[in-house]
Amino acid sequence: MKGSDFSKLIKTRLTFMVTFSASISFIIAVKANGGNTWGALYSTTMWMNWVKLVVGGFLVTSAANCFNEVIEVRFDRLMKRTMDRPMPAGRMTTGQGLVLGMGMGILGTYLLGSLNLLTGLLSVFSIVLYAFAYTPLKRVNGFIAVFVGAIPGALPALIGYVAGQPHGRIDQIAIILFMIQFVWQFVHFWAIAWVLDDDYKLAGFRLLPTAKRDKTSALITFVFAVVLVPVSLLPTIYGYGGYYVGGVSLLMSLIFLYQAFNLLRTLEVKAARTLMFGSFYYLPIVQLMFLFDFIAK
Repeated sequence: MKGSDFSKLIKTRLTFMVTFSASISFIIAVKANGGNTWGALYSTTMWMNWVKLVVGGFLVTSAANCFNEVIEVRFDRLMKRTMDRPMPAGRMTTGQGLVLGMGMGILGTYLLGSLNLLTGLLSVFSIVLYAFAYTPLKRVNGFIAVFVGAIPGALPALIGYVAGQPHGRIDQIAIILFMIQFVWQFVHFWAIAWVLDDDYKLAGFRLLPTAKRDKTSALITFVFAVVLVPVSLLPTIYGYGGYYVGGVSLLMSLIFLYQAFNLLRTLEVKAARTLMFGSFYYLPIVQLMFLFDFIAK
């Protein structure tokens, strides 16, 4: 198997985004636990734990993606964007994919579990929910599938935070980090689904809220973009961030909202593509601002 095949198998860009999100939450957790974060960055223990989180998170996410492709291999053969992945293209068997996925999942869970028990349990829950609940639901109902998929999609923020706590606990900051990423998932998923709807239909996937590009699907996407505005302000509302994170989050949310409104107004693939790319920028910027503002307090 070539390196490019492995990259397609584990969905490298998606996996990188997930690991990045967990890393940000990890550093926030260290600060929340009373640590001088910048001073703690010179701590060997923190760096070792950070490496465990990054490597473990990368492996767990890769395993979930691998299981997803094992289950969907016959459908991936039908879609233009997935037919060249190693399993549908015949360069890897599903048995090989399953063994590789199990190996990555076990090693990743072990690394995350070595940080604390809850981190390990959340990683297992994330794999199971993504591969064995979200994956089959994609052919049943777009709204339910995205709701279920948004949970493992937002869990990296929670896992990273819990990993940064010595005894692993979920507090108000952890819930805020999870909620921002959870609500963002809906707009992100549906923008992608709108762009790729023709390809998805070839495999029988129904990921738009009404299963088609219509006004109602665009309206539901817009409503979640509206909900994201106050959710993005939760760090400031609860005093974990100041005006900087509040201002940037509000600005990014309003830009995101405008892009969702433009989709509602035009119902065009071009507008959905703009919204999709906007989602790629939105989350890392908001998370990084939360990190820098929280540390500066």
